[in-house]
Amino acid sequence: MKMLKLRILAFMIFLLLLCFFHAFAGAEKQKTYIVHMDKLNMPAYFDDHLQWYDSCLKTVSPSADMIYYYNNVIHGYAVRLTPEEAGMLEAKSGILLVQEEVKYELHTTRSPEFLGLLNSDAFQLNSGTTSEVIVGVLDTGVWPESSSFDDSGLGPVPSGWKGECEVGTNFTTSSCNRKLIGARFFARGFEAAFGAIEEKSESRSPRDDDGHGTHTASTAAGSAVVGASLFGFAAGTARGMARHARVAAYKVCWLGGCVSSDILAAMEKAIDDGVNVLSLSLGGGSYSDYSRDTVAIGAFAATSQGILVSCSAGNGGPSRGSLSNVAPWITSVGAGTMDRQFPAYVSLGNGKNITGASLYNGKPLTSSTPLVYAGSATNSTYGRLCMRETLIEEKVKGKIVLCERGLNARAQKGLVVKDAGGVGMILANTDAYGEELVADAHFIPTAAVGLTEGDEIKKYISSGSNPSATIASGGTLLGVQPSPVVAAFSSRGPNLITPDILKPDIIAPGVNILAGWTGKVGPTGLSEDTRKVDFNIVSGTSMSCPHVSGLAALVKAVHPEWSPAAIRSALMTTAYSKYKSGKGIQDSATGLTATPFDYGAGHVDPISALDPGLVYDATIDDYKDFLCAINYSSSMIKIITKQDYSCKTDKEYRVADLNYPSFSVPLQTASGPNGGSNAPSVIKYTRTLTNVGTPATYRVSIPRETTLVKTEVVPDVLDFTNSNEKKTYTVTFTANSMPSGTTSCTHLEWSDGKHIVSSPIVFSWT
Repeated sequence: MKMLKLRILAFMIFLLLLCFFHAFAGAEKQKTYIVHMDKLNMPAYFDDHLQWYDSCLKTVSPSADMIYYYNNVIHGYAVRLTPEEAGMLEAKSGILLVQEEVKYELHTTRSPEFLGLLNSDAFQLNSGTTSEVIVGVLDTGVWPESSSFDDSGLGPVPSGWKGECEVGTNFTTSSCNRKLIGARFFARGFEAAFGAIEEKSESRSPRDDDGHGTHTASTAAGSAVVGASLFGFAAGTARGMARHARVAAYKVCWLGGCVSSDILAAMEKAIDDGVNVLSLSLGGGSYSDYSRDTVAIGAFAATSQGILVSCSAGNGGPSRGSLSNVAPWITSVGAGTMDRQFPAYVSLGNGKNITGASLYNGKPLTSSTPLVYAGSATNSTYGRLCMRETLIEEKVKGKIVLCERGLNARAQKGLVVKDAGGVGMILANTDAYGEELVADAHFIPTAAVGLTEGDEIKKYISSGSNPSATIASGGTLLGVQPSPVVAAFSSRGPNLITPDILKPDIIAPGVNILAGWTGKVGPTGLSEDTRKVDFNIVSGTSMSCPHVSGLAALVKAVHPEWSPAAIRSALMTTAYSKYKSGKGIQDSATGLTATPFDYGAGHVDPISALDPGLVYDATIDDYKDFLCAINYSSSMIKIITKQDYSCKTDKEYRVADLNYPSFSVPLQTASGPNGGSNAPSVIKYTRTLTNVGTPATYRVSIPRETTLVKTEVVPDVLDFTNSNEKKTYTVTFTANSMPSGTTSCTHLEWSDGKHIVSSPIVFSWT
C-alpha cells in the first residue's frame, strides 16, 4: 500500500513537472503580434469594439492581455501569443491580419546657412505663425535640459495641442516648456519582448539616454544657440530648420532597439495630440507589400489627418534597392554632404601628404611614428577591421595602425588600437564606402581616409621601407566643393515594392551634422566614452530626415492649407540635381555622377519650395486608387485605410496615374543575347498640376532628352488664370527594348519664366 502511494505521488509530480515544462515551453514560444480587426463589421451583440476584441482574443488565449489598443493608426491591438495561437486567431471571423512584430533600428551650425535659410527675406517668417506648427519626433526621447529646447521668446502653447508631458524616471512635468511642449514614452511592446527596462542603465521615461532623439529633434526644430560646437569643431550658432516651431518627443526606441507595437502606439498618440509633421529616423524589416509595413500603415493614418510624415530612407547604401519607408504617402529622405569638412592631415614617410577627416582634438602626432597595417598585426580573420582583442600588442605598441572600416563602430577601432598599445590610427574605407569621409570624435590621433588613399597607404606599408607617418588636425574647413555629394551610406533605389514609384524622394544634409546631444553618454555613444558634450556631430539618413521634417514645418507655416502631398511636391519639384557649374551631383561611393535612384528629385532647396508655382497634389482617395492599381485585395486595402473600399471592376487603375512629382518608368527588356529587336514599349503617364502662385502660362521642356526614349507631352502649354486652378497633361514614353539592367534618366520641366517645376524621370529595363 505504501509503495502504491509513492507511485501515485511520483506520477502526480511527473504530471506537475510536465505541465510546468509545457507552460514554460509555451511561454518561451510567445511573440508579440499586431492584430488588425475589421472594426467596421463588429457583430451587433457587442457593446463596443474593445469588448469584441477581447472576447475574440480570449477564445484562443484566455490569459492573454492586450499590450496596446489602437484606433487611429489601425483598428486592433498588440498582444503576446504563441505562433499556434496567432494562427488560430487569424482564422477567426473579423480578423484581417495577425502580424508578427518587427524590430526597427535607428537609421546644426552650418546646414541652415548651406540651405540658404540665413540669407533670404523669404524665410524671415513671422515667428508667431511658425510657432503654431508642431513637429512630432519618434526616436530615443529627448534631453530637456539641452539649450536647443530653450523657449525664450515663444508665446503660449498652440491652443490645438492635446498632448502631455509624461512623468517617468528622471522626467517630470516641468521638463517640458513652451518649446518642448510634449514628451511621451512607449515601452510596453519592448518590455513584453525583452523584459523590464533596467532603469539603472536607461530611463523609463521620455528622457534620452542615447542622444539620437535629441539630435534629430534639435535638427528639425531646435532653438538658436550661440557658441555651439563639438570640442571647438563646427563652431557657430546652432539652429533647427524650423527654430520657432514646437517639439513633441515620442520615445519609442530603447538601448535594445525599437519595436513596431510601440511605434504604432506613438503614432496613435501623436495623431490624437495634434502634431502637424511626424519625423521618423528609423527603419527595419523587409516588406513585400505595404499592408504589412507598420510604419507605412501608421503613416497612412497620419496623412489622412493632414500630417506630413517624413522618414529616413536608410543607411544601406550604396547597395541598389536598399531603401526603407517607400510608401508613396511617406516623404523618404536620403543623405548628402555639406560644404564643410573636418580635415585631418597624414604625412607619410615617403613625403606623400594625404587629407582625411577627424574630430580628434587632443595632442597631434607631429613626430614621425612607425606605421603598421592591422591585417599584418593579428592572428584573427577580422584583425584588419580592428575588432576587439584582435591586435597583437608586440606588433602594434607605439605605432600608428591602419584599420579598415566595417563591422564595429569607427571610434571603437581606435580604442582597440589604444588598448593594444598603439598611439594613432588611420581608418581606411573599403569598397563599400568609397571616398566618403565621415568624421568621428576619436580617442587617439586619427584620420579617416577614402578608399583610394587607403590603398595607397597600404602599398607604402608593404614596401618594407620602415613606413612611418604623422597625424594632425585641420580644424573646420568651409566652402568645400563639390557639394552636396550623395553620401555612400545613403540607401538607393529602385523601389523594390513598387518600381513605378521613384524613391528616395529627396536628399538633405546628413553627413557631419552638429546638433543637440544627451548628457548621459559621450559623443561616440560608447560605454568607455566618459566625455560630456552639449552638441555632437553625427552622420546618417537619421540626420537628413529631420532636416526635411523641419523644412516641411516651415512650408506648412506659410501655407497652412496645403496637404502633405502638396508640401512634398513643393520640396521635390524645386530641388536641384546639378551644381552651379551645370555638372550633375556626384556620388561619393563611386566618384561618378549620381542618378535619381540615389537622390530622387535632388537636393532640397527650401527657399524655392516656399514659392513652387505649381504642385502635384494628391488625396487619400488617390492613394486608395494606387492600391487598386497594384492589385491589392479589399482586405489588404482595409488593413491600410481602415475603410471598406472595393476597386471598381469597370475602372482601369494604373500606378502611372498616381499624381506623383516624379516618374519611374519600367520598360520591356530585349530578348536574345544581343538585345533582339522587340517592338518598342509605349507607356502613358497622367499628371495634374495645381497653380499655387499667380496666374501664369507654363511651357514644358525636357532638357537633354535621352536618345533611348522618345518623350511627348500633351498639351505642352498650360495656361493658368486662377489660383488653385488644376490642369492635366499626359506624357507618352516610346522606348526601344534594351538589355536587362540598362537605365537612363532625364527630367521634365514646366516653367513660366520665373518658376521651374522639375520632375526627375528614370527609365529601367529589368
